[in-house]
This record gives sequence, structure tokens and C-alpha cells, in this order.
Amino acid sequence: MGSDTPYFIGIDVGTGSARASLVAQNGEIKASSTKDTITWRDKYDHRIFEQSTNNIWEQICAAVKEVLKESNVPATAVKGLGFDATCSLAVSDFNANPIVVTKGNDLGKNGDRNIILWADHRAEKEAELINSTGSIVLNYVGGTMSLEMEVPKILWLKNRMDPALFARCQFFDLPDFFTYKATGDSTRSYCSTTCKCSFVPDKGWQPDFFERIGLGELIDDGNWRQMGTANGRVQTAGSPVGQGLSRQAAEELGLVEGTAVGSGLIDAYAGWMGTVAARYTENGQLSTVLPSLDESRHRLAAVAGTSTCHLVQSREGVFVKGVWGPYKDAAFPGWWMNEGGQSSTGQLIDFIITTHTAYPELKERAKQEGKAIHTILLDVLEKLRHENHADTYTELTKHIHFYPDFHGNRSPIADPRMRGSIVGLELESSIADLARKYYLTLEAIALQTRHIVEALNTAGHDITSLYMSGGQAKNVVMMQLFADTCDIPVILPKSHSEAVVLGAAMLGRIAAEGVKVGEDMWKIMVEMTPAGTLVAPGASPKVKKLLDAKYKIFRETIDTQKRWRQEIEEASH
Repeated sequence: MGSDTPYFIGIDVGTGSARASLVAQNGEIKASSTKDTITWRDKYDHRIFEQSTNNIWEQICAAVKEVLKESNVPATAVKGLGFDATCSLAVSDFNANPIVVTKGNDLGKNGDRNIILWADHRAEKEAELINSTGSIVLNYVGGTMSLEMEVPKILWLKNRMDPALFARCQFFDLPDFFTYKATGDSTRSYCSTTCKCSFVPDKGWQPDFFERIGLGELIDDGNWRQMGTANGRVQTAGSPVGQGLSRQAAEELGLVEGTAVGSGLIDAYAGWMGTVAARYTENGQLSTVLPSLDESRHRLAAVAGTSTCHLVQSREGVFVKGVWGPYKDAAFPGWWMNEGGQSSTGQLIDFIITTHTAYPELKERAKQEGKAIHTILLDVLEKLRHENHADTYTELTKHIHFYPDFHGNRSPIADPRMRGSIVGLELESSIADLARKYYLTLEAIALQTRHIVEALNTAGHDITSLYMSGGQAKNVVMMQLFADTCDIPVILPKSHSEAVVLGAAMLGRIAAEGVKVGEDMWKIMVEMTPAGTLVAPGASPKVKKLLDAKYKIFRETIDTQKRWRQEIEEASH
């Protein structure tokens, strides 16, 4: 392949792996490589999840070299690269050396375990303190700051670290760490600082807020050196960082020094970028209309893997109770984003399946029949449907009501204390019971998605379609449930697993071409996004009525749980 053909590399740092993809200008992925990364847990504290930037960077370098080798594309043909990553907190000193975040004697010293993963829930008390302030900062996170965000985690470190050690720390949301590692330039992105680090749109850092919660030293006479955004030096997505790849990073990656590096995005936002500009096929016909930038207002991106993020863009800021944002400039200059989410979706499905007593039988049957376990569960449901003379699976579970917040609620209740519940249990432990509970889990996730869509639209959004990416997009039954429950079409990406890394590659192209305005960014997205497939709502009037009734019960379950919690708290004092 000639080096006159431009290519771009997207690097996606997920919860358990790092992936690099080499992408052509038309969005075609020429080569991909995925490398597993390490996560440390604490056997005495289930809230702890830690990682290492050294480990992740090594895996990124290996993956990039692999895609160059596999594709036979010379390094000189790679014109730009972009990073996305989970919204985890990375800590280093001012020479980019990692600093330990693990509680104990090594906290604050140099060492590998320097990332507090997004899923880490150690900072609950710090989040409670922050949420008691009534600060303007809270207006931009749906009224309640999540303990998964970075400021509660920084405060947790401050409360436990030697002040001299704390003073030498730089704090990064993970995408920004990797653009820093690649370029030596610590300029942060709007996406990371605004969405996860309490940088207020149009107003910047709020010194009074940081003073009040006990992080006054971060102000640094207005230089904010530890947060890396002195005097509001923040970049929009894809704008070129520093002078491009540093000599050291270029050598480690097998690329050319000075190759453009686009300012990064949180992984869910890269998923938004890699899906929402898609045209789609319906009944085998490709839509002929190229979507306009304005159309993005009506398209809710759902990036659905371990957890799920829901993202929608708007021209003006829309404040939605219990939904994060509005975040200005998070993806496009001058546009605003809201972010809803479910803390545990793919993880919950796995949990329900693997903890059921019939799981060993399910595994054995899948092995014998040479099928995936999800396929076996659908076979069982199909048999049950015939035996019960039911039209749909929804009728099989109509008297069981499942509330899915086993890991707290992110949106739109924004309450980490919410817990899961199942009403309608029987003395039943067969594989048929497991199949029903599996379907019930999919249904509960769909009902919660409707709750999030309704909250967004009630506040002023106008969402008319759902653009999926991530592992759950493979689950056809679940996708039909989403369409039927929310009563809007669902668009599935060409590849469920490539949307996020494709969004990261788009950042590399935006940087390489020096694109600065939203309309031109959107054109790149339209050009590089492969066509998706539309799943239309298809529930019969009977099933629609059932789903509406279940949704009403779903909402009542929330009120009941809150009331019960209140009654127990009152009885405990």
C-alpha cells in the first residue's frame, strides 16, 4: 500500500483491554489488535479496582506495532492518531512517572498501580461531602456528583496521602493521560475536564468549591498545575495536542515523530462519535439522505458493554435532573452534551446467569450442542413459549418484576444506594427458570432505558432514535425489546465492537486535517461511519400494553424502595 494514502490509528482503552485499529479515510478498518490489561482488586474491599498506565501503555505499543505489521502500511502513511479511554483517574508526578493510589504505606510513592478505575467506589464519603455543598458544580452533573467521578477520588487521596507527596501529583482523567504520554503536552480535553473533573462550562474552575471541600491547594494561585488546565488551556475533541508524537512515544509505538495526536474523548463519547452519523438500511434498503449535523440532536447514542452510557448532543444546554451535564464543548465546539448511564448492564446479565444454580447445566449443554449460552437460553425460552401457548417471551415473565440497580443508580435517579429486587419468585431452580430470569434482566434494562429517554425528553431533548454500540448490540432479542419498550427505532452499527475505536481514529483525522468547526467534524463522521441496520418497534398492541404496565410497576418500585429505606432509617435511630 502506498504511503500517499492517508491512514489513522484509533486507540481505545477499555475496562479490561487496549485496542488499536488502523483506519482508512472512508472508515474501513484495515487491521485491529486487542491486548488484555491488568486490573487489581482488594479481597478485603469489594469497592477497589486499580490499574497501571505503564501496563496499558505497553499493551497499546504492542497493539499499534501489530496493526502496522498486519496491514503492511508504513508508519509514514499514518497521519494522525486519537485516544479514548475509560473515565478513570490516573496519577503521575510531573515527569510522567506513575504514583501509587493503593491505600497503605506506598500511597503517594512512585509505583505501578496508579489508576483508580471508573468502577471503583471507595470515595462514597467524599462524594457525600461534595453533594452537601450546593455548589454550581453540581448543576452540571444532574444535581448529584457520582462517586465514580474524579474529584471525589482526588479528595480520597488527599485525605490519606502525605501532603508533600500529594503536592507532587498530577491528576488526569485517563484519555488525557495518554495524549500527555504520547506528546509530552499535559493540556487537558474539554471532554475529560468538563464531564469528570468539575470544570464548569463557560466559567471554568470554581475556586470556592475546591476550597470548601478541602482541595484548595489545587488552585495553585490560579495556575491549576496539578489539574493541567492553567488559565483555561483546554482543548476540544480532535484538536492537535502539542507538537504531535514525541520522539520517545514515536519510537515506542513504531510511528513517526510529530504525527498529529487529537485531543481525546472518554470511551462512551468516542462511541457516540463512531455511531450517530451513520446512515442505515431498513428492509434491505440504504437510506439515501445524508444526515445533517442538526439531526444529531435526535439521536441518542447508547454505548452498551459492562455498563451503559447514553449520550445526546444539543445546541443549547439542557439541564436534566439525575443526568450528567449539560457539558459544553465536550465533543463539538459550541455544542452541549448530556450523559445518562446504567452502572451495571452487561455485567448484570452475566451475574444473573452465572450465579443461578442451573448455570453448570447451561454450560454443559452449550458445550454439547456447540452453541453460545445466550443461544441455548433463547432455545429454552422458545420451547417455553410453545408449551405455554404464548405469543411472545414477554408473556412468559409478565408476573415477575425485576428492578436492575444491583450496583446503584447512575441515571436518572443518581443514587448509589439503590439496589436490585425481584418480585414474583417461585421454588424453581431449573434451566427454564434461568431462561426466564435472563429474559427478565433484558426487559428490566430496556425499561430503565425508557426511564432515561423519558427524563431527557421531558427536560427538553427531542430523541427519536437510539444508536447502539458495544457488546449488547449483538443481542437481537434485547435490541427488539429496546425498540418496543422505548417505542423508537434502534440502529445497530455495522460492527458492535468497532464503533468506539472508530471514533478514536476520527480524532486522529480531525487533528491531522486541522478541522476546527462542528460542520466539518460532522462531515468526517458521516464519511467514516459505516451504515447501520434499523430495528423498528414491532410490539403487538397486547405486548405494548404489557410493557407499559410493567414500566408503570418499574417506576412504582423506585418509589417503594425509597420509602422502605426511609422507614428503616427512621426505625434505626
